[in-house]
Amino acid sequence: MSQQYYDKRITRILELKEARNAVILAHNYQRGEVQDIADFVGDSLGLSQQAARHDAEVIVFCGVDFMAESAAILSAGKTVLMPEISAQCPMAAMITPEDLVRTKKEYPEAAVVAYVNTSAAVKAESDICCTSSNAVQVVNSLDEDVVIFVPDKNLALYSQRYTDKKIIPWDGYCPTHHQILPGDILLMEEDHPEAEVVVHPECKPEVIDIADTVLSTGGMLSHVKKSPNKEFIIGTEVGMLHRLRKDNPDKIFYPASKYAVCPNMKMNNLESIIAALEENRYVITVPEAVRVRARQALDRMLEAGRGD
Repeated sequence: MSQQYYDKRITRILELKEARNAVILAHNYQRGEVQDIADFVGDSLGLSQQAARHDAEVIVFCGVDFMAESAAILSAGKTVLMPEISAQCPMAAMITPEDLVRTKKEYPEAAVVAYVNTSAAVKAESDICCTSSNAVQVVNSLDEDVVIFVPDKNLALYSQRYTDKKIIPWDGYCPTHHQILPGDILLMEEDHPEAEVVVHPECKPEVIDIADTVLSTGGMLSHVKKSPNKEFIIGTEVGMLHRLRKDNPDKIFYPASKYAVCPNMKMNNLESIIAALEENRYVITVPEAVRVRARQALDRMLEAGRGD
């Protein structure tokens, strides 16, 4: 992409954004060019909360499907656009509301905790939602001693380390985080012995075991900024390094694995943002009956503990 072409695309996006009173949201795993044009960059739920508070009439969510749905849940009355309708979350697709209803019948005494990385329909069948940063707090806030945790088994197993409750994990996972291996970490540590190893709780238990710090993407941003360390090995989707480097130009970041790339997150680009605003595509809506129940699960989470 030539600089001239790039500049024209940026100018066009700014024109459309103003004309439509739109706000652009980009998840931390998006392409660098998408993060750079966004009004807000961050974790999925935090972005939806910011959009709900914003006076924009149109929300352009550069992320994956469940994120745009969350924005629609929290911003009833606003238009939510998803630039690439094919940008689906593989982990969210690993559980359906029908799956969850059947599991609830098997464990009638259990509370259901749904990671925000789920569809609105799954959230609607859950008691409470959680994020990667507050999963432990949410689980421990429940009165029930048994918890069905969907859909990420790695986050469920991480939460189990910090609670006496019995967690029944759904057999889902993030393919991108799941492929980060202990060997990847150990090889990077050999090359960069002074670097702190920071990984996401969606990683496998054996990766978490050898990490120095386990944090959500929002937690990583805060931690790195305050840390006296100058080098970091980052165990999450590689798009996160763009944000970390931008916010911390005096520090050095290495991906735990250069293969930790989510192809679905990388679908959004400047052209698709322009098309979304020009053509009003693709509008994401959530049926009102589902939206109300899913909103209740999100609200319960916010009452139990901060979500970012």
